Amino acid sequence: MKPIIRTLNEKKLVGHFLEMSFIENKTFQLWNGFMPNRKEIKNTINANLYSLEVYGENHFDDFDPNDSFQKWAAVEVTDHSTIPEGMQTLIVPEGLYAVFLHLGPASEGHKTYHYIFADWLPNSDYTVDNRPHFAVMNEKYKKEDPTSEEEIWIPIKNRH
Repeated sequence: MKPIIRTLNEKKLVGHFLEMSFIENKTFQLWNGFMPNRKEIKNTINANLYSLEVYGENHFDDFDPNDSFQKWAAVEVTDHSTIPEGMQTLIVPEGLYAVFLHLGPASEGHKTYHYIFADWLPNSDYTVDNRPHFAVMNEKYKKEDPTSEEEIWIPIKNRH
């Protein structure tokens, strides 16, 4: 499972977020709140859904599954000129990302993340950068279907 190293151009997103931790996971609640209202967002670029995490500065230095972070359910937009009531905006700054393809049920995503953080990253020329992490779910994403696909984008910077 080799990643593709890509430079991301700035992305403008609109969606909802909740504060949560890995122990107190509110992902289901977050998406249940977002999906019924996503059609209100008029200036979307495509139908892709973004699941993002915005972590604190040193989140991965001394990892604690109780540490809170922002988890977003969002879509990409052309601009932030029209924001539906109750939604927020987020700008993902440009930068280097390692892009992995997770194949299989969403509930097995932890296996891909374990590979990324326990195997690939420590043996690569990169470290985690302090920008949003995200998964992109397009038409190939089918939740628990064994043929489901989603892209996992990890922000990276050169180790040296």
